[in-house]
Amino acid sequence: MSTSTLPTAVASTASLPASNPFASPSTLPYQAPHFDKIEDRDYMPAIEAGMAEQRAEIDAIANSSEPATFENTLVAMEQSGRLLSRVLSVFGAVTGANTNPTLQDIKTQIAPRLAAHSDAINLNQALFERVSAIYNQRASIGLDPESLRLVETYYDGFIHAGSNLGETEKTRLKELNEEASTLSTAFLTKVLAAAKESLFTTIDPAALAGLSEAQLAAAAELAKSRDLEGWALPIQNTTQQDFFDALSNRDTRKALFDLAWSRTQSGNANDTTEIIARLAQLRAERATLLGFPTYAAWKLYDQMAKTQDTALKFLSGLVAKATTLVATEAADLQALIDSQNPSRSFQLQPWDWSFYAEQLRKARYDLDEEAIKPYFELNTVLEQGVFYAAEQLFGIAFTERHDVPVYHPTVRVFELTDTDGSPLSLFYFDPFKRDNKNGGAWMSSLVGQSRLLGTLPVIYNVSNVPQPAEGQPVLLTLDHVITLFHEFGHALHGLFSTAQYPSLAGTAVARDFVEFPSQFNEYWATYPAVFSNYAKHHATGEPMPAELAEKIRKAKDFNKGYHLAEVLASSLIDMEWHTLAPDAPLQDPDALETAALSKAGLKLVYARPRYRSSYFAHIWGGGYAAGYYAYQWAETLENEAIEWFESHGGLTRANGDRLRSMILSRGNTEDLAQMYANWIGSEAQPA
Repeated sequence: MSTSTLPTAVASTASLPASNPFASPSTLPYQAPHFDKIEDRDYMPAIEAGMAEQRAEIDAIANSSEPATFENTLVAMEQSGRLLSRVLSVFGAVTGANTNPTLQDIKTQIAPRLAAHSDAINLNQALFERVSAIYNQRASIGLDPESLRLVETYYDGFIHAGSNLGETEKTRLKELNEEASTLSTAFLTKVLAAAKESLFTTIDPAALAGLSEAQLAAAAELAKSRDLEGWALPIQNTTQQDFFDALSNRDTRKALFDLAWSRTQSGNANDTTEIIARLAQLRAERATLLGFPTYAAWKLYDQMAKTQDTALKFLSGLVAKATTLVATEAADLQALIDSQNPSRSFQLQPWDWSFYAEQLRKARYDLDEEAIKPYFELNTVLEQGVFYAAEQLFGIAFTERHDVPVYHPTVRVFELTDTDGSPLSLFYFDPFKRDNKNGGAWMSSLVGQSRLLGTLPVIYNVSNVPQPAEGQPVLLTLDHVITLFHEFGHALHGLFSTAQYPSLAGTAVARDFVEFPSQFNEYWATYPAVFSNYAKHHATGEPMPAELAEKIRKAKDFNKGYHLAEVLASSLIDMEWHTLAPDAPLQDPDALETAALSKAGLKLVYARPRYRSSYFAHIWGGGYAAGYYAYQWAETLENEAIEWFESHGGLTRANGDRLRSMILSRGNTEDLAQMYANWIGSEAQPA
């Protein structure tokens, strides 16, 4: 199809000076952003110009005197908003991974305006009528399957966004959307600030007993960077903290836990409790306005689960397993505590769990985290593990590029080439924790793939690996290793995309499917042929001894009950927030969490949810509202996929090519359940 469908009269960026780096597509390879030229002052005018340009483009499409056709309406819409997309993809990357007060202020200002901009498109009656006309004749206009999918996706999206509402309802919907967008942005700002400010500091070395020399050096460096004496330990975005495995000082563990647990609670400068209570209320009202009983019912209409009842039934089916496993594990840990402290034993608490679990793992499997880490050096894991697995499966090649500008000096860039040597993608890797970076790990794109637009994907992965003191090697825990494989699974989903239309490309799929490629990619982290290629001592290059590698494999399910329980708890809490009745009063987060777990029968005496509501960024600012269950849902798909691979020869090019052609390249171009069934040979059975 020609890219001339978009009306040329509105396709310029005349309102944006040519000196602005976003005024035209980048001249760098793959249209990668000019991070060497972009300044903070460039974002706001580019966003404003982008919104104005797309509004003009949409108005021209909606008000055309020509009868609605697939090309002059839907293809034209797919071509619209390119300036806005160009700037927002970069803005989203830097505000997530390398932000500053200026960028945060811009983010706050534009949040409600972007919500209003989306509503101006989604609630445009003339535009909806054109989309509806195409939808009604879709079976008779000779569309290929992907184009037909685009028609149905657009029509369903317009209906779901409120296009068939009356004007009074539309006005109220716009108000709800703008307020929700503002609050979500405020929530993320507070969570980021809380993570930066919630440091555990001490001048007493005994408080940090158990930490390695490298950890102590990093803690001293962090304290120095904040003009503090002694040592400082940062908190991560989850409830449990990495340092708990090693810290033998129980008072320190409790203090660190309390900092993490209370970081965004009432009385704290970064209190988010009122924000999330109001957000839940806004979402419930919006769902009712759109004809659904709850927000979850509205949200899940196009997911694999389809309904909130299906999602809740799925979660409920995991409760008994989690409860039994975690109770058994807790009893074992309590017995260990009692044996070590016969005269002054204490009751196991959440801040004790990881410390004693690590001791128990060592006793049962003769496995010590500190003995493992020297074999998991960051760059070796990335290049000889994560990349190696992809090379073996798909035949692609990686070459580091030093000529592509980045948004932070520690970011690395790689070019990926296909089996025939043709260009495939750029991949940015941003591993280290920073005060101005959101917590957790994620994947996204700086340039989306589209055959229509002639663009190849530019993908990035972000992690939060603690950066050691200068001169020290970057040694990972096994959890960090797994995370690198997980996020690169998302990257593969983006970089292999071959979709015609940008809105169907890459990871633009249902939440309870998007986690499948990433969770399945974790499988290769401990796959023998991959593991032996990267698990090498950072100083000597010697491979990990076979007996140590075998201990890791034997211990892979250790503490599984705790991990299941903490994630399941967060999923249940997410669903409780998003199944509130529209007339429910503002909720007390602590009371809601207690009620949610009690109702489900999940008793967390010693564990805590992976995320407390007040810092649960996935659901209040990350798009996973009523969808956090996706991680557990995708795990069942992953288990089926592992069985398929193991029964078909494992790590082979044939298996990789099949996965690539039938799943990873397809994006949202066909029904996802059917796509998965076609690939694996049977319907998915989440249970």
